Amino acid sequence: MILPRTPGSLAFRLFLSAVVVTALVLLVVGVVLSSLYRAGTERAFDRRLEVYMKTIVGGIANSAVPSASSLPDPQALTDPLFIFPFSGWYWQMARLDTPEPEVRRSRSLPEGKLPTLESLGVEERPGGVREGYAPGPEKQVLRLVERSLDLGQDGRYLITVAGDASEIEEEITNFNLALVGTFGVLGLAFLLIVVFQVRFGLKPLGRIQEALSAVRSGKAERLEGEYPEEIAPLVREVNGLIDANKEIVERARTHVGNLAHALKTPLSVLVNEAGNRDDPLAVRVRDQAAVMRNQVGHHLERARMAARVSLVATVCEVTPIVTGLARTMEKIHRTKDLAIDVLGAEQDVRFRGERNDLEEMIGNLIDNACKWAGSRVEVSIITDVRSGRERNFFRIIIDDDGPGLSPGKRAEVRRRGRRLDESKPGSGLGLSIVHELTALYGGRFEMNTAPLGGLRTELVLPAV
Repeated sequence: MILPRTPGSLAFRLFLSAVVVTALVLLVVGVVLSSLYRAGTERAFDRRLEVYMKTIVGGIANSAVPSASSLPDPQALTDPLFIFPFSGWYWQMARLDTPEPEVRRSRSLPEGKLPTLESLGVEERPGGVREGYAPGPEKQVLRLVERSLDLGQDGRYLITVAGDASEIEEEITNFNLALVGTFGVLGLAFLLIVVFQVRFGLKPLGRIQEALSAVRSGKAERLEGEYPEEIAPLVREVNGLIDANKEIVERARTHVGNLAHALKTPLSVLVNEAGNRDDPLAVRVRDQAAVMRNQVGHHLERARMAARVSLVATVCEVTPIVTGLARTMEKIHRTKDLAIDVLGAEQDVRFRGERNDLEEMIGNLIDNACKWAGSRVEVSIITDVRSGRERNFFRIIIDDDGPGLSPGKRAEVRRRGRRLDESKPGSGLGLSIVHELTALYGGRFEMNTAPLGGLRTELVLPAV
């Protein structure tokens, strides 16, 4: 697994969490860095404007003002940016202590005047300086530095220097593009590292899954191998659960055997006491003892089967069992000259359960089919039958060309000890045992009409 496969998996959740956290961290860091770079770019731009501002202030302070209505011309400010019309770079000075303020502007501002930051509500910094953005001519956005200058008797001035703010935006845009590219590469590298960590960090869980599959399929009895210290407690608990399951099964088998032995002797005593007498009491004792034996045998067998079914890692091959039973039944019923065909014998099928139980189920059904068949019995092994998404099943289908059974009689023969024809040998327990065993293994037992004309019996059992 390179990348997470399903939204519900732990790997997918870890990967999604890493993506979200990485995106948030990079976004926050990117916004902070972009804001810091903007602030730094604006400070550098403002220092450039302040150099021009100091040049103008120096020119005013050193010039001889012939009259109160005249303004000095800053000869020292000869940068071509302030000469070309509407270049985006402007200076402006206005004398404020005259009845009608006189304004002088740079050649790059042939008409109109620059707005004042005071009128735009920009607060003044210490030293009488204001900095900010304002609209300029030709729909330009300008970065302005504005300063008040009070020379006493020589006048009070408001000096403004403006530069094209597009230079700031271009610098910031270039920085943001470089930032996005750099963070994109970093984010991709980080996510690749996360995928690598998730893949190899969760690898022990994949090993546990494989080990559990081996236990379930009968290839192993416990989880073996070395695991990281974070996973080792889980492995120990699972092995403890397997051991406890085996212990419970063995204890149940022991109790079943003890109960069978404890009941066998009292029942034998009752039957012996009744003897061969024909009085009503003796007949009643023998009949009830027989009923008790049947009931005890029935329930003990159910307990035995339930104990075996609950055992983990019990697996057997299906095809050799079916083939062997078919050959055995041909010999048992050789007087009928039956042909028993096994279809699908090349299938590699394994039953998740006890071999004795599978032999008992299939043997009962093949034997029953041989008893009623005319000349032919077919046994089919079909694999890859799924019931749900978590368990695999296989089918054993047994067809005969005998008289078959009506739907009503099919339900009747499922009942324990019920025989429809006393002329055939048997106790009437075979089909009921098959039905109970199949149910204990979580499978199905069905009866239908066979294509050959007789009865079709079908077993659906869990496969590995």
